[in-house]
Amino acid sequence: MKTLVEHLSTYAEYHRDSRNILTHLFGVPIIVFAVIVLLSKPAFEIAGVTANPAMVGYVLALFFYFRLSFLFGVIMAVLMAAGIYAALAIAQMSTLIWALGGVGAFVVGWIIQFIGHYYEGKKPAFVDDLVGLLVGPIFIVAEVLFAMGLCQNLKAEIESRAGKVRHGSEQAASV
Repeated sequence: MKTLVEHLSTYAEYHRDSRNILTHLFGVPIIVFAVIVLLSKPAFEIAGVTANPAMVGYVLALFFYFRLSFLFGVIMAVLMAAGIYAALAIAQMSTLIWALGGVGAFVVGWIIQFIGHYYEGKKPAFVDDLVGLLVGPIFIVAEVLFAMGLCQNLKAEIESRAGKVRHGSEQAASV
């Protein structure tokens, strides 16, 4: 299995334009939340406990995230738990509101993503590797941590493999 650095570096190769990263800061969380909402409605019981596909996906995703990094695993556990909590409230609404809200958010999130990839000039990472769908959320967490001045060694390692993020005049020259 690839390491955190390998996953983030591969994903970063598709995301070196600062405008693309900015759109992902909004688009990825919207898409993740939309998926959680859509997977929160169908409920079933396991050993007397009510569960849903979102909760099963949460547990499976956390195995992946904790395998890569304890820190990122904890952050994703908290963020995804908050998403499930909010999604359960939406899932208890009418089926129409639940479905329109989930599908609408999913579509809006992908529109935002594709705008970013227009600026990037590259296809989304998941097109070449479906694991990119799981890496996208931790990439966003990493970018937020980097912006806060944290995990600078991780940032340097990713940039040594994928290159630095392009800003300002660099973008104008590359477009």
